[in-house]
Amino acid sequence: MSDFLEAMRERMELKDVDVLTYSPLVLAYIGDAIFDVIIRTKVVNQGNMQVQKMHDATIHYVKADAQAAMVAVLKDQLTPEELAVYKRGHNAKSHSSAKNATIQNYRKATGLEALFGYLYLTGKYDRLLDLVRAGLKGYDNSLFSSEE
Repeated sequence: MSDFLEAMRERMELKDVDVLTYSPLVLAYIGDAIFDVIIRTKVVNQGNMQVQKMHDATIHYVKADAQAAMVAVLKDQLTPEELAVYKRGHNAKSHSSAKNATIQNYRKATGLEALFGYLYLTGKYDRLLDLVRAGLKGYDNSLFSSEE
């Protein structure tokens, strides 16, 4: 399988950028989208169902409270570099507010999304997917079969 980000860089004429120059909120912006795509892919892979049911299943995992719970599972597994990216995202001053979560959980979710964005933009897909999997399994194992 080819490197998706490399193919995108070429075809969409993306310039090389030092990812660490991005603000943590920019990393969270792309990280939110990548996490959403990962979850939607896993939900769709469960089989055909009504789109509203797929949406509801996705929301269960991408909401701030779920991501905050994932942080609790993952925090001890992060490298010093990953922890630094997470903390930058967690401590970033956002002008938006949590709709259905406490400010603490919203900030934890922003930190996690920043980490996911960083891992995606640096091409560390295996690490990204390993962390998402571990976080999901620690939060709610229902997306995975009992045989795993």
